[in-house]
Amino acid sequence: MTAKKTTKTQRTGHTKATRAKAAKAEAGAKRLSAIDAAAKVLSEAGTPMNCKEMIDAMAAKKYWTSPGGKTPHATLYSAILREVTTQGKDARFTKTERGKFAAKA
Repeated sequence: MTAKKTTKTQRTGHTKATRAKAAKAEAGAKRLSAIDAAAKVLSEAGTPMNCKEMIDAMAAKKYWTSPGGKTPHATLYSAILREVTTQGKDARFTKTERGKFAAKA
């Protein structure tokens, strides 16, 4: 007869979810998402920018860096367009010309 193996979660009573929440709480300040960082960069710049310029500025100011994706500018572009179309007048961005966005005043 073999003995049943117990895992660490069974012994301590903690689940993976509670450990993950605790790790996030210990991490300190919450990191900005790409779209939040873009809003911050645009409001600081005061001029319309395209998504590649925003990605470069976010990386230079260390607000956000790509986790290794090949086209972060395309992902940011679609996220901004999604916010503009779904939120309308309440969106943080406005499209000034083809491929360029500005922060709403």
